[in-house]
Amino acid sequence: MTSSGPLRDPRHRVSPKAIRLWLAEALFGFVLLVGCSILVARWVGGSGWSWVPGWFADDPWLLPVGVGVLATPFLVAEPFVRYAVHRWELSGDVVYTRSGFLTREWVFVPVSRIQTVDKAQGWVERLLGLATLEIRTASHAGSSTIKGLDYTVAAGLAEELAHRAEQLRDDAT
Repeated sequence: MTSSGPLRDPRHRVSPKAIRLWLAEALFGFVLLVGCSILVARWVGGSGWSWVPGWFADDPWLLPVGVGVLATPFLVAEPFVRYAVHRWELSGDVVYTRSGFLTREWVFVPVSRIQTVDKAQGWVERLLGLATLEIRTASHAGSSTIKGLDYTVAAGLAEELAHRAEQLRDDAT
């Protein structure tokens, strides 16, 4: 793929249902983070340790409240931002993916280098009808993962990639 300008976005977005998947993952992390901060607040707040600031020892509930207030915007925004930037495309003999917001990653995987194509489904993905497609080459740097695809799209893409990779390998012999 040659170009004189900036890279264009891959053509396809992941499934809109991926927003729900990423929201569930973020919510799980949020509950875990706030839960741990509650445990720390209870442990440190009632300890009577001299090194604990007086304002914290008197009001240990401020820690989980602060963690919750600071983490809520990320909980809400992250799935939508993630959906906006995750894209993929199969064009000719290259699988092209883009992901990331703060650190953007473009991955081009030549179909002729593909060794395995795997579909994976966690239990939340299964409930939502989603799947993750893992495209592996001999080099880890050339491998790619597309998370948040509709199951039927992932199955069709896996089949198409396997078929094209087999054809390109047969042509090379």
